[in-house]
Order: sequence, then structure tokens, then C-alpha cells
Amino acid sequence: MKSSGEISVQSAIKENRIHKIKNHTITALMYLEIIAVAIIVLVPVLWIVGTSFDNSSSLATSSIIPKNPTLNNYKKLFAGTDFLIWYGNTLKIAVVNMICSVFITTLTAYVFSRFKFRGKKQSLMLIMVLQMFPSFMAMTAVYVLFLNFGLLDNLYGLALTYIAGQIPYNVWLMKGYLGGIPMSLDEAAMLDGASRLQIFRKIIIPLAFPMITFLAVSTFMAPWMDYVLPRLLISSDSKKTLAVGLFDLISSDANNQYTQFAAGAVLVAVPITILYVALQKHLIYGITAGSTKE
Repeated sequence: MKSSGEISVQSAIKENRIHKIKNHTITALMYLEIIAVAIIVLVPVLWIVGTSFDNSSSLATSSIIPKNPTLNNYKKLFAGTDFLIWYGNTLKIAVVNMICSVFITTLTAYVFSRFKFRGKKQSLMLIMVLQMFPSFMAMTAVYVLFLNFGLLDNLYGLALTYIAGQIPYNVWLMKGYLGGIPMSLDEAAMLDGASRLQIFRKIIIPLAFPMITFLAVSTFMAPWMDYVLPRLLISSDSKKTLAVGLFDLISSDANNQYTQFAAGAVLVAVPITILYVALQKHLIYGITAGSTKE
């Protein structure tokens, strides 16, 4: 007969094997999930890239690997459309939106995180409530305001809409991040004779650089593929944005240039991809930072 010690050793070995099998199974399932998600994400992207090099203008004959790849769709996009104008308009809106949004958001968040004043709590609650409502709910009001102030068909008016719409969420995000920076740094700088502006410029901004980078990229990206606001507020062909201009290529039976649309989509994705790859560390950090701080 086996002793109790031998039985306990065998039982421990058996449990260890079961534990290893469970770990290997969980790991295998995780890898399978990652592979499945990668396929779901990459196949449409590869299909769009392949379609942009297709020789026809139809989606029926397009594939991930075109039979006779050509650059004609890219040439037609530049020569036969106002793609460069659309690109320039969108870039102008994106840059203005990025600069103004980051500036206003950072200053506002700094005030809420560092100063005490009457109505602070109520203002923060108002900002939180405002960010819960999607922007398209105010479309009619925005259109009437723009009509009354003469801002319709104005690129800077469109940029103003993006700036105002992104302030509530970005202020909360930046305030949470700045709340994690110790107040002792401000107090030490003030003892050395630094003003509030100097503290903000030389201490807060360098320490908040990862979050500022995240906000800059996210606000820069907002206008690139937005369709609803430009379609509502912009009417002239010379002021179309990328989303509106590209959609017009496939919006009717007469306009069915799907392969040119795919070429435009690829060119739109290039700067976005470069930004995300180059600033990946700051973007990942910015997504998680400040979410639990007050």
C-alpha cells in the first residue's frame, strides 16, 4: 500500500499537470482570439489597398491581390478630382482644431485642477453632462447659429464647431491627469518667486506632455473622416473636406468610382497611420492616464 506521503506527492503532481494544461489552454485561446481580431481588422484594410490598385472602377472585380495592378486610380484622383483641395481644407481645419483645442483645454483643466472658486463643482458637473450628449443632437441649433452669424460655408466656422464639441471630454481627461501632479511642485516654485504663468509653462506643460500629445493627436484626427458636420455646414465645392469629396465619388449611379475612392482612402490613412505609430507610447498612456484621478 502507498503511504500518505506518496499519495500527497502524486496528488500535487497531478494538480500541477492540470494547472499547466489549463494555463496552456487559456494561452492558446488568447492567441486564437488575437489572430481572429487581427484577421477581422486587417482583411478590410488589405482589400481597400488592393482595390486601389485595381484596373477597373467596380467593386465586383476587385480583390485583395489585383490581377493587373496599376496606379491609374491614384493618377485619376489627382488629375480628375479636387483631391488636393479637399486635403488642404481638411488639413487646415485639423491644424486649427488641434492648436485651439489643446490650448483651451489645457488652460481650462489647469484652472479646475489648481484653483478653488465659487461654482467650481457645478461647472464640472455641467461639463460632465455636456459630454454625455452626442454632437449630432445639436445639428439643427448649430446650423441656425451659423446661419445667423454668417458662418455657413466657412472652414474656420467648421473648425470652431469641432473645437467647442471636444472641450468637455478633453477638459475632464486633462483635469484628471493634472490632478495627479503634486501641488507641492507649485508651492515650491512659488516660494522661489515663480508666477502662475511660469509654473504653468515650465512645470505643468513639461509634466503633462504625454497627455498633451494624446489630445493633440486625437483632436487633429477628429475632422479627417467626419462627414456629417462638413456636409451640413459646407456647401461650395472649393471648401469640401476629404470625407465629403470622397463620398461624392460613390454617392450616385453616375458617380461610382469605387477604386478611386479606395485610393483616396489609402492616402487619407497614411498620415493617420504614421502619427499613431510614431506616437503610440503617448497615445496608449494618454488613453489610460487620468481616468481614475480627481
